[in-house]
Amino acid sequence: MEDVQNSKDDRNIDIDQVGVKGIRYPITVLDKNMGSQQTVAKINMYVNLPRHYKGTHMSRFVEILNENSQRISLQNFSGILQEMKERLNAESAHMEITFPYFIKKSAPITGSEGLMEYKCTFKGSLNQGSDLITMIHVPISTLCPCSKEISDFGAHNQRGVVRLQVRFTRFVWIEDLINLVEDSASSDVYSVLKREDEKFVTERAYENPKFVEDIVRDIARQLDDDPNITWFAVETENFESIHNHNAYAYIEKDKKKRPVEKA
Repeated sequence: MEDVQNSKDDRNIDIDQVGVKGIRYPITVLDKNMGSQQTVAKINMYVNLPRHYKGTHMSRFVEILNENSQRISLQNFSGILQEMKERLNAESAHMEITFPYFIKKSAPITGSEGLMEYKCTFKGSLNQGSDLITMIHVPISTLCPCSKEISDFGAHNQRGVVRLQVRFTRFVWIEDLINLVEDSASSDVYSVLKREDEKFVTERAYENPKFVEDIVRDIARQLDDDPNITWFAVETENFESIHNHNAYAYIEKDKKKRPVEKA
């Protein structure tokens, strides 16, 4: 049968990324405590398309995904991208995998167990070199330092989310990034809390007030001290309980770039 995708295109325009988007697919990811974890991901896969080709072969993306579904991890991400380049005769390949990741978490006093869900994303590109980013969304709880300072009793608190992206030189565990973020909040968020736990959590937050500025700075300081992390972007958003807006802060740093010295 005629291969229309390989036919010549006369518009003389390169396409940066072409492929498939929004594939819902069961995958297996590495789990620090359990070895592996089954989850369902939303996957985007793209390659570049030179100007002289009319189209790419969309079915090959899904074929590659089928062949690698049981071994998707940070460790073999570059191998999948290389396979995409070879099978689709491309100069660059890109893939994004977003999935819910579950960790069993015990309440701080009673030890009651429940599953916490964290949204995770692996983003990778392979061109002249390779690039891989891990991104996590971590729910947190914060208590406002200003409210605590000016109030005769109590202080407003709220849930928030930290979105953390990192580049690294060696493999990094999702769980380690989550722990780093949660340790920087006023308090963790839990799926199961008894009354004794609620008392502990609210009192701990009261003794550990944090602005969004505090959280991104605390996380950035730890990442800056970690030689395995080469680049990071961290943002915190508070879903304010007494304001009609959210509070937000963001820090990004490429540790491979030397800072500019001031005169």
